[in-house]
Amino acid sequence: MMTAIVLAAALPATPAPPMNDPLTTEIGALDAKVFDAYNRCDLPTFSGYFDPKVAFYHDTGGATFERDAMVDGVRKYICGKVKRELIPTTFRVYPIKDFGAIEEGEHRFCELATGRCEGIAKFVMVWAKQDGAWRITSVLSYGHRAATPAEQQDAAGQ
Repeated sequence: MMTAIVLAAALPATPAPPMNDPLTTEIGALDAKVFDAYNRCDLPTFSGYFDPKVAFYHDTGGATFERDAMVDGVRKYICGKVKRELIPTTFRVYPIKDFGAIEEGEHRFCELATGRCEGIAKFVMVWAKQDGAWRITSVLSYGHRAATPAEQQDAAGQ
């Protein structure tokens, strides 16, 4: 056990790309567009950001393996009920050589009826750049939990 700890401590850490990195800026802008469409329930625009064979894994909702099923879930469970807010300090982007990028972070979900932001989850999205266009090929949405009182307060202060 001690050997594993020492070995892990000796491995070089791979730092996250800087927040002003061009790829991070580009994926951040795409994230804002995807979730603007999500929050406005503009499902044709929202759908256009996803590969038709997107793999979407949700810890409490299950898995879907095609865009139409995923968008249908947004229509049923999100539209008119909830909006998503990125927690900017958690946002990270990592390049995938000759393919695209990995985006990770945390976001909070706010009830439209009350304005209260009581849910938080982690996410990972894999973006592929094909013929100059970015498309999301995989999504992990996990670690869904209730926001702490401090996190709810932070959301109210934005």
